Amino acid sequence: MGKQHFLKKLLNGAEVEWLPVSKLFYVKNGYTPSRSNKEFWENGSVPWFRMDDIRKNGRILNDSLQKISKNAVKSGNLFPANSLIFATSATVGEHALISVPHLANQRFTSLSLKEKYAGIFEIKFLFYYGFLLAEWCKKNTKTSSFASVDMIGFRKFLFPIPCPDNPEKSLAIQGEIVRILDTFTELTTELTTELTARRKQYNHYLDKLLTFDDDDNVQWKPLANIGEVRMCKRVMKNQTSDVGDIPFFKIGTFGKQANAFISRKLFEELKKKFHYPKSGEILISASGTIGRSVIFDGREAFFQDSNIVWIENDEDKVLNKYLFYVYQIITWHVSDGGVIKRLYNDNIRKTKIPIPFSSDPQKSLAEQQRIVTILDKFDALTTSLTEGLPREIELRQKQYEYYRDQLLNFPKFDKRVA
Repeated sequence: MGKQHFLKKLLNGAEVEWLPVSKLFYVKNGYTPSRSNKEFWENGSVPWFRMDDIRKNGRILNDSLQKISKNAVKSGNLFPANSLIFATSATVGEHALISVPHLANQRFTSLSLKEKYAGIFEIKFLFYYGFLLAEWCKKNTKTSSFASVDMIGFRKFLFPIPCPDNPEKSLAIQGEIVRILDTFTELTTELTTELTARRKQYNHYLDKLLTFDDDDNVQWKPLANIGEVRMCKRVMKNQTSDVGDIPFFKIGTFGKQANAFISRKLFEELKKKFHYPKSGEILISASGTIGRSVIFDGREAFFQDSNIVWIENDEDKVLNKYLFYVYQIITWHVSDGGVIKRLYNDNIRKTKIPIPFSSDPQKSLAEQQRIVTILDKFDALTTSLTEGLPREIELRQKQYEYYRDQLLNFPKFDKRVA
Protein backbone atom coordinates (compact mmCIF):
# COMPACT_ATOMS: atom_id res chain seq x y z
CA MET A 1 0.00 0.00 0.00
CA GLY A 2 1.53 3.32 -1.07
CA LYS A 3 2.20 6.17 1.30
CA GLN A 4 -0.43 8.34 -0.44
CA HIS A 5 -3.18 5.72 -0.49
CA PHE A 6 -5.55 7.43 1.98
CA LEU A 7 -4.79 10.90 0.69
CA LYS A 8 -5.34 9.87 -2.93
CA LYS A 9 -8.80 8.60 -2.02
CA LEU A 10 -9.62 11.89 -0.32
CA LEU A 11 -8.31 14.04 -3.16
CA ASN A 12 -9.90 11.87 -5.84
CA GLY A 13 -7.89 13.59 -8.57
CA ALA A 14 -8.27 17.15 -7.23
CA GLU A 15 -5.42 19.59 -7.71
CA VAL A 16 -3.25 20.89 -4.88
CA GLU A 17 -2.10 24.49 -4.69
CA TRP A 18 0.84 25.58 -2.55
CA LEU A 19 1.29 28.84 -0.63
CA PRO A 20 4.40 30.00 1.24
CA VAL A 21 4.13 31.01 4.87
CA SER A 22 4.76 34.67 3.97
CA LYS A 23 1.75 34.79 1.62
CA LEU A 24 -0.63 32.72 3.76
CA PHE A 25 0.05 34.20 7.21
CA TYR A 26 0.90 37.38 9.02
CA VAL A 27 4.29 36.57 10.55
CA LYS A 28 5.18 38.28 13.84
CA ASN A 29 7.77 37.72 16.53
CA GLY A 30 6.82 37.07 20.11
CA TYR A 31 7.22 39.81 22.68
CA THR A 32 8.18 39.81 26.37
CA PRO A 33 7.27 43.00 28.28
CA SER A 34 9.92 44.58 30.46
CA ARG A 35 10.47 42.55 33.62
CA SER A 36 11.52 45.70 35.49
CA ASN A 37 8.03 47.17 35.16
CA LYS A 38 5.97 45.38 37.83
CA GLU A 39 2.73 46.84 36.48
CA PHE A 40 3.16 44.75 33.35
CA TRP A 41 3.22 41.52 35.35
CA GLU A 42 0.67 42.20 38.10
CA ASN A 43 -3.12 41.71 37.87
CA GLY A 44 -2.74 40.49 34.31
CA SER A 45 -5.63 39.46 32.06
CA VAL A 46 -3.84 38.92 28.71
CA PRO A 47 -2.53 35.36 28.17
CA TRP A 48 1.23 35.27 27.60
CA PHE A 49 2.46 31.92 26.34
CA ARG A 50 5.88 30.34 26.81
CA MET A 51 7.38 26.88 26.43
CA ASP A 52 6.11 25.72 29.82
CA ASP A 53 2.53 26.09 28.58
CA ILE A 54 3.12 23.54 25.82
CA ARG A 55 5.07 21.20 28.07
CA LYS A 56 2.40 21.18 30.76
CA ASN A 57 -0.86 21.64 28.85
CA GLY A 58 -0.33 20.39 25.30
CA ARG A 59 -0.36 21.92 21.84
CA ILE A 60 -3.94 23.25 21.68
CA LEU A 61 -4.27 25.99 24.28
CA ASN A 62 -6.93 28.43 25.44
CA ASP A 63 -5.21 29.77 28.54
CA SER A 64 -1.69 30.46 29.75
CA LEU A 65 0.19 29.81 32.96
CA GLN A 66 1.14 33.48 33.17
CA LYS A 67 -0.74 36.63 32.19
CA ILE A 68 0.30 40.22 31.61
CA SER A 69 -1.60 43.48 32.05
CA LYS A 70 -3.24 45.27 29.15
CA ASN A 71 -0.79 48.13 29.71
CA ALA A 72 2.03 45.81 28.63
CA VAL A 73 0.48 45.20 25.21
CA LYS A 74 1.86 47.55 22.61
CA SER A 75 -0.43 48.67 19.83
CA GLY A 76 -0.75 45.97 17.17
CA ASN A 77 1.26 43.43 19.15
CA LEU A 78 -1.62 41.25 20.31
CA PHE A 79 -1.86 38.02 18.31
CA PRO A 80 -5.41 37.12 17.24
CA ALA A 81 -7.26 34.00 18.31
CA ASN A 82 -6.60 30.84 16.27
CA SER A 83 -2.97 31.70 15.61
CA LEU A 84 -0.15 29.18 15.42
CA ILE A 85 3.03 29.75 17.39
CA PHE A 86 6.36 28.09 16.54
CA ALA A 87 9.50 28.02 18.65
CA THR A 88 12.08 29.50 16.26
CA SER A 89 14.91 29.94 18.74
CA ALA A 90 16.18 28.10 21.84
CA THR A 91 13.82 25.05 22.05
CA VAL A 92 13.26 24.87 18.30
CA GLY A 93 10.45 22.84 16.78
CA GLU A 94 7.65 23.06 19.34
CA HIS A 95 4.41 24.55 18.10
CA ALA A 96 0.86 25.12 19.30
CA LEU A 97 -2.57 26.38 18.25
CA ILE A 98 -3.81 29.22 20.47
CA SER A 99 -7.59 29.74 20.42
CA VAL A 100 -7.68 33.11 22.28
CA PRO A 101 -6.13 36.54 21.67
CA HIS A 102 -2.69 36.46 23.26
CA LEU A 103 0.99 37.30 23.33
CA ALA A 104 3.91 34.88 23.37
CA ASN A 105 7.52 34.78 24.50
CA GLN A 106 10.02 36.23 22.02
CA ARG A 107 11.31 32.70 21.38
CA PHE A 108 8.10 32.12 19.42
CA THR A 109 7.06 33.25 15.96
CA SER A 110 3.31 33.74 15.51
CA LEU A 111 1.44 32.83 12.32
CA SER A 112 -2.07 34.27 11.97
CA LEU A 113 -4.10 33.50 8.85
CA LYS A 114 -4.65 36.40 6.46
CA GLU A 115 -8.28 37.45 6.01
CA LYS A 116 -8.43 36.48 2.32
CA TYR A 117 -7.78 32.83 3.25
CA ALA A 118 -10.09 32.64 6.27
CA GLY A 119 -12.86 30.89 4.35
CA ILE A 120 -10.51 28.51 2.57
CA PHE A 121 -8.68 26.87 5.44
CA GLU A 122 -9.67 24.82 8.46
CA ILE A 123 -7.31 26.13 11.18
CA LYS A 124 -6.95 22.67 12.71
CA PHE A 125 -5.72 21.41 9.32
CA LEU A 126 -3.03 24.10 9.30
CA PHE A 127 -2.13 23.14 12.86
CA TYR A 128 -1.61 19.49 11.88
CA TYR A 129 0.37 20.45 8.80
CA GLY A 130 2.40 22.62 11.13
CA PHE A 131 4.04 19.45 12.45
CA LEU A 132 5.90 19.31 9.14
CA LEU A 133 7.00 22.93 9.50
CA ALA A 134 8.14 22.16 13.05
CA GLU A 135 10.25 19.27 11.74
CA TRP A 136 11.64 21.55 9.03
CA CYS A 137 12.64 24.05 11.74
CA LYS A 138 14.64 21.41 13.61
CA LYS A 139 16.59 20.59 10.45
CA ASN A 140 17.20 24.21 9.44
CA THR A 141 18.57 25.73 12.61
CA LYS A 142 21.65 27.88 12.97
CA THR A 143 23.64 27.73 16.20
CA SER A 144 25.65 30.62 17.61
CA SER A 145 25.06 31.69 21.20
CA PHE A 146 21.73 29.84 20.95
CA ALA A 147 19.78 27.95 18.30
CA SER A 148 17.71 29.95 15.80
CA VAL A 149 15.75 28.96 12.72
CA ASP A 150 16.60 30.11 9.18
CA MET A 151 13.74 32.62 8.97
CA ILE A 152 14.17 33.27 5.24
CA GLY A 153 13.54 29.60 4.59
CA PHE A 154 10.78 29.59 7.24
CA ARG A 155 8.84 32.22 5.33
CA LYS A 156 9.21 30.19 2.11
CA PHE A 157 7.87 26.95 3.63
CA LEU A 158 4.86 25.78 1.62
CA PHE A 159 1.37 24.86 2.88
CA PRO A 160 -1.04 22.93 0.59
CA ILE A 161 -4.55 23.94 -0.47
CA PRO A 162 -6.39 20.79 -1.62
CA CYS A 163 -8.91 21.44 -4.39
CA PRO A 164 -8.30 25.24 -4.47
CA ASP A 165 -10.99 25.97 -7.08
CA ASN A 166 -13.74 24.46 -4.90
CA PRO A 167 -13.55 25.88 -1.33
CA GLU A 168 -16.44 23.72 -0.11
CA LYS A 169 -14.76 20.52 -1.28
CA SER A 170 -11.40 21.76 -0.01
CA LEU A 171 -12.81 22.31 3.48
CA ALA A 172 -14.46 18.89 3.37
CA ILE A 173 -11.10 17.24 2.57
CA GLN A 174 -9.34 19.24 5.28
CA GLY A 175 -12.13 18.43 7.74
CA GLU A 176 -11.83 14.69 7.13
CA ILE A 177 -8.07 14.80 7.69
CA VAL A 178 -8.65 16.72 10.93
CA ARG A 179 -11.36 14.26 12.04
CA ILE A 180 -9.08 11.26 11.58
CA LEU A 181 -6.10 12.86 13.32
CA ASP A 182 -8.30 14.23 16.11
CA THR A 183 -9.55 10.70 16.79
CA PHE A 184 -6.02 9.41 17.39
CA THR A 185 -5.07 12.51 19.39
CA GLU A 186 -8.11 12.19 21.66
CA LEU A 187 -7.41 8.50 22.26
CA THR A 188 -3.80 9.26 23.22
CA THR A 189 -5.00 12.08 25.49
CA GLU A 190 -7.47 9.78 27.23
CA LEU A 191 -4.77 7.16 27.78
CA THR A 192 -2.31 9.78 29.05
CA THR A 193 -4.94 11.09 31.49
CA GLU A 194 -5.54 7.53 32.67
CA LEU A 195 -1.79 7.00 33.09
CA THR A 196 -1.51 10.20 35.17
CA ALA A 197 -4.30 8.96 37.43
CA ARG A 198 -2.67 5.55 37.79
CA ARG A 199 0.69 7.12 38.65
CA LYS A 200 -0.97 9.18 41.35
CA GLN A 201 -2.59 6.01 42.64
CA TYR A 202 0.76 4.21 42.53
CA ASN A 203 2.49 7.03 44.44
CA HIS A 204 -0.33 7.01 46.98
CA TYR A 205 0.13 3.32 47.69
CA LEU A 206 3.91 3.64 47.60
CA ASP A 207 3.74 6.28 50.34
CA LYS A 208 1.02 4.45 52.27
CA LEU A 209 2.71 1.05 52.26
CA LEU A 210 6.18 2.36 53.06
CA THR A 211 5.24 4.99 55.64
CA PHE A 212 5.28 3.42 59.08
CA ASP A 213 4.10 4.65 62.47
CA ASP A 214 6.09 4.14 65.65
CA ASP A 215 3.87 1.24 66.66
CA ASP A 216 4.19 -0.64 63.34
CA ASN A 217 6.98 -2.85 64.66
CA VAL A 218 9.40 -1.41 62.13
CA GLN A 219 13.09 -0.85 62.66
CA TRP A 220 15.05 1.62 60.57
CA LYS A 221 18.38 0.09 59.68
CA PRO A 222 21.33 1.59 57.81
CA LEU A 223 22.07 -0.02 54.46
CA ALA A 224 25.45 -1.03 55.88
CA ASN A 225 23.49 -3.58 57.94
CA ILE A 226 21.72 -4.89 54.84
CA GLY A 227 24.75 -5.56 52.64
CA GLU A 228 27.95 -4.23 51.10
CA VAL A 229 28.13 -1.44 48.55
CA ARG A 230 29.56 -2.88 45.34
CA MET A 231 30.60 -1.55 41.95
CA CYS A 232 32.16 -2.90 38.78
CA LYS A 233 35.90 -2.68 38.15
CA ARG A 234 37.02 0.54 36.49
CA VAL A 235 37.07 0.50 32.69
CA MET A 236 39.23 3.07 30.93
CA LYS A 237 37.93 5.06 27.98
CA ASN A 238 40.45 3.48 25.60
CA GLN A 239 38.98 0.08 26.53
CA THR A 240 35.55 1.05 25.17
CA SER A 241 34.33 1.45 21.60
CA ASP A 242 31.24 2.57 19.71
CA VAL A 243 30.46 -1.03 18.77
CA GLY A 244 31.30 -4.27 20.47
CA ASP A 245 30.18 -7.36 22.32
CA ILE A 246 29.11 -6.11 25.75
CA PRO A 247 27.13 -2.88 26.44
CA PHE A 248 28.93 -0.52 28.79
CA PHE A 249 26.57 1.78 30.69
CA LYS A 250 27.81 5.17 31.85
CA ILE A 251 25.82 7.49 34.06
CA GLY A 252 24.43 9.28 30.99
CA THR A 253 23.01 6.07 29.52
CA PHE A 254 22.04 4.35 32.78
CA GLY A 255 18.60 2.84 32.35
CA LYS A 256 18.59 3.77 28.66
CA GLN A 257 20.40 2.54 25.55
CA ALA A 258 24.15 1.99 25.82
CA ASN A 259 26.35 3.95 23.38
CA ALA A 260 29.64 2.32 24.40
CA PHE A 261 30.85 -1.29 24.47
CA ILE A 262 33.69 -3.43 25.79
CA SER A 263 35.10 -6.64 24.36
CA ARG A 264 33.86 -10.02 25.54
CA LYS A 265 37.41 -10.96 26.55
CA LEU A 266 37.68 -7.95 28.89
CA PHE A 267 34.18 -8.56 30.21
CA GLU A 268 34.91 -12.19 31.13
CA GLU A 269 38.19 -11.23 32.79
CA LEU A 270 36.67 -8.47 34.91
CA LYS A 271 33.53 -10.40 35.77
CA LYS A 272 35.62 -13.35 36.99
CA LYS A 273 38.05 -11.33 39.14
CA PHE A 274 35.93 -8.48 40.48
CA HIS A 275 32.44 -7.63 41.73
CA TYR A 276 29.53 -8.03 39.34
CA PRO A 277 25.80 -7.69 40.11
CA LYS A 278 23.52 -10.69 40.35
CA SER A 279 20.27 -10.77 38.41
CA GLY A 280 17.60 -8.98 40.44
CA GLU A 281 19.96 -6.74 42.40
CA ILE A 282 19.17 -3.03 42.36
CA LEU A 283 21.59 -0.70 40.60
CA ILE A 284 21.74 2.85 41.97
CA SER A 285 22.95 6.04 40.24
CA ALA A 286 25.48 7.81 42.46
CA SER A 287 25.74 10.90 40.26
CA GLY A 288 23.59 12.60 37.63
CA THR A 289 20.01 11.71 38.61
CA ILE A 290 21.12 10.63 42.06
CA GLY A 291 19.28 7.70 43.59
CA ARG A 292 17.67 6.52 40.38
CA SER A 293 17.31 2.76 40.64
CA VAL A 294 17.16 0.03 38.00
CA ILE A 295 16.60 -3.68 38.53
CA PHE A 296 19.47 -5.60 36.92
CA ASP A 297 17.85 -8.07 34.53
CA GLY A 298 20.90 -10.36 34.27
CA ARG A 299 21.63 -9.59 30.62
CA GLU A 300 25.32 -9.22 29.86
CA ALA A 301 26.40 -5.64 30.50
CA PHE A 302 29.04 -3.69 32.39
CA PHE A 303 28.58 -0.56 34.50
CA GLN A 304 30.67 2.54 35.15
CA ASP A 305 32.46 2.25 38.48
CA SER A 306 31.54 4.58 41.39
CA ASN A 307 28.73 6.19 39.35
CA ILE A 308 26.60 3.04 39.25
CA VAL A 309 26.60 0.90 42.40
CA TRP A 310 24.48 -1.70 44.17
CA ILE A 311 23.93 -3.28 47.58
CA GLU A 312 25.01 -6.93 47.68
CA ASN A 313 22.38 -8.02 50.16
CA ASP A 314 21.08 -11.28 51.57
CA GLU A 315 17.55 -11.95 50.31
CA ASP A 316 16.90 -14.19 53.28
CA LYS A 317 16.61 -10.92 55.18
CA VAL A 318 15.63 -8.21 52.71
CA LEU A 319 14.13 -8.75 49.26
CA ASN A 320 15.78 -6.95 46.36
CA LYS A 321 12.41 -5.86 45.02
CA TYR A 322 11.51 -4.42 48.43
CA LEU A 323 14.74 -2.41 48.30
CA PHE A 324 13.78 -1.15 44.83
CA TYR A 325 10.53 0.32 46.13
CA VAL A 326 12.09 1.69 49.31
CA TYR A 327 14.68 3.51 47.19
CA GLN A 328 11.83 5.48 45.62
CA ILE A 329 10.84 7.12 48.91
CA ILE A 330 14.00 7.46 51.02
CA THR A 331 16.10 10.60 51.21
CA TRP A 332 19.64 10.02 50.02
CA HIS A 333 22.32 12.03 51.79
CA VAL A 334 24.13 13.67 48.91
CA SER A 335 27.56 15.29 49.20
CA ASP A 336 27.71 18.62 47.39
CA GLY A 337 31.05 20.00 48.50
CA GLY A 338 32.56 19.59 45.05
CA VAL A 339 31.60 20.84 41.62
CA ILE A 340 29.39 17.79 40.97
CA LYS A 341 26.93 16.45 43.51
CA ARG A 342 27.29 12.75 44.12
CA LEU A 343 26.35 9.89 46.41
CA TYR A 344 29.43 8.44 48.05
CA ASN A 345 29.60 4.90 49.38
CA ASP A 346 29.69 6.13 52.97
CA ASN A 347 26.49 8.14 52.38
CA ILE A 348 24.84 5.00 51.04
CA ARG A 349 25.95 2.89 54.00
CA LYS A 350 24.51 5.42 56.47
CA THR A 351 21.15 5.72 54.69
CA LYS A 352 18.44 4.08 56.78
CA ILE A 353 15.54 2.04 55.42
CA PRO A 354 12.47 0.60 57.18
CA ILE A 355 12.47 -3.16 57.92
CA PRO A 356 9.08 -4.49 59.09
CA PHE A 357 9.11 -7.12 61.87
CA SER A 358 12.90 -7.17 61.82
CA SER A 359 13.07 -9.48 64.86
CA ASP A 360 11.08 -12.16 63.00
CA PRO A 361 12.77 -12.86 59.61
CA GLN A 362 9.97 -15.09 58.32
CA LYS A 363 7.25 -12.57 59.16
CA SER A 364 9.41 -9.73 57.82
CA LEU A 365 9.88 -11.40 54.44
CA ALA A 366 6.16 -12.13 54.22
CA GLU A 367 5.32 -8.48 54.86
CA GLN A 368 7.94 -7.31 52.37
CA GLN A 369 6.49 -9.66 49.75
CA ARG A 370 2.96 -8.39 50.43
CA ILE A 371 4.09 -4.80 49.84
CA VAL A 372 6.04 -5.80 46.71
CA THR A 373 3.06 -7.70 45.24
CA ILE A 374 0.75 -4.71 45.58
CA LEU A 375 3.24 -2.24 44.16
CA ASP A 376 4.21 -4.58 41.32
CA LYS A 377 0.66 -4.40 40.00
CA PHE A 378 0.74 -0.61 39.79
CA ASP A 379 4.29 -0.60 38.48
CA ALA A 380 3.38 -2.97 35.64
CA LEU A 381 0.38 -0.84 34.76
CA THR A 382 2.21 2.47 34.76
CA THR A 383 5.87 1.92 33.87
CA SER A 384 6.32 -1.41 32.08
CA LEU A 385 7.78 -1.17 28.57
CA THR A 386 5.97 -4.27 27.34
CA GLU A 387 2.58 -4.03 29.04
CA GLY A 388 0.26 -1.49 30.59
CA LEU A 389 -0.64 2.04 29.67
CA PRO A 390 2.80 3.35 28.56
CA ARG A 391 3.00 0.63 25.93
CA GLU A 392 -0.54 1.39 24.77
CA ILE A 393 0.24 5.11 24.55
CA GLU A 394 3.42 4.38 22.60
CA LEU A 395 1.50 2.23 20.09
CA ARG A 396 -1.28 4.81 19.67
CA GLN A 397 1.31 7.57 19.16
CA LYS A 398 3.05 5.56 16.45
CA GLN A 399 -0.31 4.84 14.81
CA TYR A 400 -1.18 8.54 14.91
CA GLU A 401 2.18 9.52 13.41
CA TYR A 402 1.78 6.91 10.66
CA TYR A 403 -1.61 8.24 9.59
CA ARG A 404 -0.46 11.84 9.98
CA ASP A 405 2.44 11.17 7.59
CA GLN A 406 0.08 9.57 5.08
CA LEU A 407 -2.68 12.15 5.30
CA LEU A 408 -0.32 15.12 5.01
CA ASN A 409 1.84 13.70 2.23
CA PHE A 410 0.37 15.88 -0.51
CA PRO A 411 1.73 15.43 -4.04
CA LYS A 412 4.21 18.12 -5.02
CA PHE A 413 3.51 20.01 -7.11
CA ASP A 414 0.13 19.85 -8.79
CA LYS A 415 -0.19 23.59 -8.92
CA ARG A 416 2.07 26.08 -7.20
CA VAL A 417 1.52 29.71 -6.30
CA ALA A 418 4.68 31.81 -6.48
